Amino acid sequence: MEYYTLLLFGGLVGMQHALEADHLAAVAAMSAGRTTRRALLLRGGFWGLGHTVMLVSICGVLLVWGGTISSRTQAWFELAVGLMIVMLGANVLYQLLRQRLHFHFHQHDSDEPHLHAHSHIDEMGAHSESAHYHKHHDLKLGRAVLVGMMHGTAGSAGLLLLAATTDSAINALGYILAFGAGSILGMIALSFAASYPIGFLDKCTGWFNTAALASIGSAAMIIGIKLFLENWITL
Repeated sequence: MEYYTLLLFGGLVGMQHALEADHLAAVAAMSAGRTTRRALLLRGGFWGLGHTVMLVSICGVLLVWGGTISSRTQAWFELAVGLMIVMLGANVLYQLLRQRLHFHFHQHDSDEPHLHAHSHIDEMGAHSESAHYHKHHDLKLGRAVLVGMMHGTAGSAGLLLLAATTDSAINALGYILAFGAGSILGMIALSFAASYPIGFLDKCTGWFNTAALASIGSAAMIIGIKLFLENWITL
């Protein structure tokens, strides 16, 4: 396989890899309640960045030193990812059930009207007296990087096997980098596509958005539990 063909193949496989169910569940749970297009794109891109950093770090070191990742170690990595996704989903449900979340349409200066998930957890007065003040600058990008790094750790074993089939360490590293770049582009493209139906949801009623958030949290927990149990029985 020619080198540039190898890089293209790695990029395409990386894009497909970004669309796996556990990746989608984690990013969806992180994005619940923060649905501007910019926030979605940044969060998806930073997830891909963390994912790529771990893939390059782990696979690069193991390729240089000739090491491998055992199936038992891989199972522990996947189990940890499953637990993380369960926690992300549970956090979405916690926000809904314990922090008195509800939704408001509003507008900042000349920006477009948008929907905001607002909490009254610490307020004692009447709802009508609330100023409904909130900030939009906290996009949780650090958390997106950490979640991506965890996914990258879990995916390193499979990628190492693919990279090892190349005919040199340089080609293997190029494949890994192309794979990582593809995963970043794949998640950004998915986030961009998802921003349109999410934008539609923003125009729906508050109860519909509450139901959507509850569905995202529940789905993430189900996927996380499934991944956890699948790997638990192999240990």
